[in-house]
Amino acid sequence: MTIIAQEQADPYNGLRKAEATLPSASYHDPDRFRAEMDTIWSRNWINVCRSSDLDGPRSFRTVRIGTQEIVLLRDETGLLRAFHNTCRHRGSALCTESEGRLKGRLLVCPYHSWSYATDGRLIGVPSKSLPPGFDKAEHGLYAVAAEEWRGFVFVNLDERPTKTVAETFDSGSVSLANWPLDELAVGHSYVKRMQCNWKIFWENFNECLHCPNVHPELSNLVPIYGRGLMARHDDPEWHKHADDRSPEFSGGLRRGAESWSIDGKIHGPVFASLTEAEREAGQSYATHLPSMFVVGHVDYVRSVRLMPIGPEETELTADWLFPAEALSKREIDIDRIVAFGRLVLDQDAAICEINQRGLRSRRHREGVLMPEEYDVHRFQQWVRNEMRGTGFPQG
Repeated sequence: MTIIAQEQADPYNGLRKAEATLPSASYHDPDRFRAEMDTIWSRNWINVCRSSDLDGPRSFRTVRIGTQEIVLLRDETGLLRAFHNTCRHRGSALCTESEGRLKGRLLVCPYHSWSYATDGRLIGVPSKSLPPGFDKAEHGLYAVAAEEWRGFVFVNLDERPTKTVAETFDSGSVSLANWPLDELAVGHSYVKRMQCNWKIFWENFNECLHCPNVHPELSNLVPIYGRGLMARHDDPEWHKHADDRSPEFSGGLRRGAESWSIDGKIHGPVFASLTEAEREAGQSYATHLPSMFVVGHVDYVRSVRLMPIGPEETELTADWLFPAEALSKREIDIDRIVAFGRLVLDQDAAICEINQRGLRSRRHREGVLMPEEYDVHRFQQWVRNEMRGTGFPQG
């Protein structure tokens, strides 16, 4: 049997050879950062908020992706719209507040009072006369592609996206079809500024070599993480335990644990439509690069959203989502659930910042990936593909 045939027959996940990381400069160089914002973050769907953050007709919210400020707005029918926060007259910002509801039916520029309908059409120009040939229909707001996916709002700065949000989830994501995502309400939000490049966070997310050292509590809850592995076939000797259903070999939560919480117990109503396999797993991940991941647990859903602020700063927003009725009736012990999730996120943020600090060494041009870091390699290959043609070295 040839080596290629052996690799095809062996479900081992690990890298077969040492792979170079992205160049260290790609984590702090300002020019590279601007190029990533112009390519990766301007040509992909970016999660910016929950649908419930825009509650009813004429509600609005401003969001920023790099240098671009966007107005999210529900029109008179409740349909989601998105526009650059820029008046077509001389470029003034239209919305000066971060969120709210229009006082009337029009979006009015605070500078010279040009007014726009909620669908972006220019309605009013207060000038005493209009120049010959001036056509209001040609001076509507700059539209931005916007889409709602199961209760999450995404925008795409590319003027003509070729795929939908649903079509651009990571290939390894689960569907989360059995979780009622669009019906859930935010029970708790956590915002944190991390002093690290956005890619550092994703690389940390994509491996568990760091788990035994950085996440002792999580490693106790998910025993396979305590072995520095994410899944059974990360172990080159997986076949020795191929039939062992113990969580340290098969994945899932430790015996007796049911969910991600400070004590491993359930602290709210269990989603009735989950399969037995989804209950046993304890965590089901859906990833949408470059801005978010969603995790389905048996009694709640957690979403984490990233937004680059600068080459070495990233904002993280985590939401814990629950059935609205259970929240209103106070049937959920939110504190015990959130405490564990925040602990893990804080540990991740701290180690990502340590990683960022070391990358400034003038001697360290690039690193090397170990076999268990196959998903880090896959992420970095995604970045390389996205950045192809920009002229920056990819390592």
